[in-house]
Amino acid sequence: MIGIKKVTGGSVTDSFLVKGVAFKKTFSYAGFEQQPKKLVNPKILVLNVELELKNEKDNAEVRIDDPAMYQSIVDAEWQIIYEKLEQCVATGASVILSKLPIGDLATQYFADRNLFCAGRVTGDDLDRVCMATGAKIQTTTNNLPENCLGSCELFEEKQVGGERFNFFTGCTETKTATILLRGGSEQFVEEAHRSLHDALMIVKRSMQSTKVVAGGGAVEMELSRYVRDHARKSPGKQQLIMLAFAKALEIIPRQLCENAGIDATDILNQLRQKHYVNDDSGKWIGVDINNGGVCNTFEAHVWEPSANKLNSIASASEAACLVLSIDETVRNPQSEQAQMQNRGQMGRGRGGGAPMSAAMGGQGMQGMAQAMGGRGIRTLKGRGGK
Repeated sequence: MIGIKKVTGGSVTDSFLVKGVAFKKTFSYAGFEQQPKKLVNPKILVLNVELELKNEKDNAEVRIDDPAMYQSIVDAEWQIIYEKLEQCVATGASVILSKLPIGDLATQYFADRNLFCAGRVTGDDLDRVCMATGAKIQTTTNNLPENCLGSCELFEEKQVGGERFNFFTGCTETKTATILLRGGSEQFVEEAHRSLHDALMIVKRSMQSTKVVAGGGAVEMELSRYVRDHARKSPGKQQLIMLAFAKALEIIPRQLCENAGIDATDILNQLRQKHYVNDDSGKWIGVDINNGGVCNTFEAHVWEPSANKLNSIASASEAACLVLSIDETVRNPQSEQAQMQNRGQMGRGRGGGAPMSAAMGGQGMQGMAQAMGGRGIRTLKGRGGK
């Protein structure tokens, strides 16, 4: 499980990989600064418990006969929260994380005992902490088992750009990692994130599917050659459909050339010549974007999972068939008439008056002058005017 955190600022070369878990510092209270920011071999307790005094509900009602009993109710509330905090400390954990809020009382309580706490941690970050450290999420502080705690070699809070992050490294059961992406602008970081996500999904699909094919448009050109050869053996209009399908397959290597700034026409001619040989020597010839030519992409280790190719070709074919199956467009004359009326009303003012052209009498400024009796408007004359 890989987490990606985005931090705006710096260069993309400042991005780094954390062999463990890293997440942004959550909301904290005043006592947070007194807590330790670096712990060696800490024990980690992960909770789904709210460690703060709860406000009563709007419709809550407490009836007492003696005013002195009110203090006992307040003391009971404080006793409950203190019992929860004492139970957390009794486990021997030095890092307490919770999905729910940890109030200012609990923050100061843990700080006085040289413990670190963080509340409002997102569910994804907590899951990755559990996978990396071996901790187990607890929904109560009563009777906490010994095996519910996780561990790591180092916990540290560090500054990354303009944000502060909590790092858990040297985890005993490392099944997750975190990538911190840096970039000069938010748009650049988002683009890097999309590219990195695509690369991770390709690796994931490669591990699920053990079959790979050559990339760089080699498979598409080989399929195009095969479809063209088969089209010549088919009579009738089917041949035209097959030839159009074969031509569509060549869009992939053409687009690769355009993205790399290479002459697409020249490269496609070379690919056709290589793929139309009698033997299979040109089967894996694709676009070489590094040198601006063609090469054996399979030997160049440019591979793609075969499942990706099958899905992309099937999806494109289904989309084309769906478009071709539309033989008529349904029209609603009443709806079109209402739209035309709305457009006509937009040309009028708020008072619903006539358009500007009608106010001018249909003759522009001259018509407006006649409507006003020839007063109030003077004709502008140039140097040669009279």
